[in-house]
Amino acid sequence: MADPTNHNQAGEVAPSTVDKQAPSVAEEHAPSTDSPEATDLPTANTPDPKTANPEDNPNAAKPAAASPKREKPAAAATEEKPAAAAKAAKKEKAPSVEDKPFVEFIEQDYLPALQKAIAQQGVQDLEVSFAKQKVPITGFESAEECWQIVGSWSEKGRRQFNVYFPEEDIQGKKGFSCNEGKKPSTLESFLIDERKITLDLLVFGLVQRLDGQKWLGRN
Repeated sequence: MADPTNHNQAGEVAPSTVDKQAPSVAEEHAPSTDSPEATDLPTANTPDPKTANPEDNPNAAKPAAASPKREKPAAAATEEKPAAAAKAAKKEKAPSVEDKPFVEFIEQDYLPALQKAIAQQGVQDLEVSFAKQKVPITGFESAEECWQIVGSWSEKGRRQFNVYFPEEDIQGKKGFSCNEGKKPSTLESFLIDERKITLDLLVFGLVQRLDGQKWLGRN
């Protein structure tokens, strides 16, 4: 029995399956040429949609609308800045009586407070004055005048004391002297160890000195 004849031996070429399938595959996947269809591939003559002017190119990308800015709430009309509010709230410190002019302080504050304090110690007939005069101590007759507080009362003889302010300043140098019926012979320093002199300290210091002289209370 003779072998079947091969297509290659007969000089025939077998049809390729690719040739049979290619036309149908190409037609299925190839775009139709009947209607134009835009692609996303840029060409040399096509401007970038992101940079094109929307008025000239309808396909240009429009910029996104800007979101409206949020306005800050207006501050209340009565609201003040923290520093200004703190400054306004802070009350100014009232000036102390010791800041008054020297003569005004002595006459308005020191003498009334001194008379009251000595009266509380049992002295009811105290006479007190404030004057600028010479120091009534032997050896000081030719000295310049200075402001003095002079106090006296009549109990077991005439008792008198003097407080001297040679610098016309309660914070400056001060002196003290006392006597019973005659001129004082000694001038003492008064409240020299205190850093700051106050009204209360001036009153207390003098009352303490007179009590040390045994002129007050049961002395």
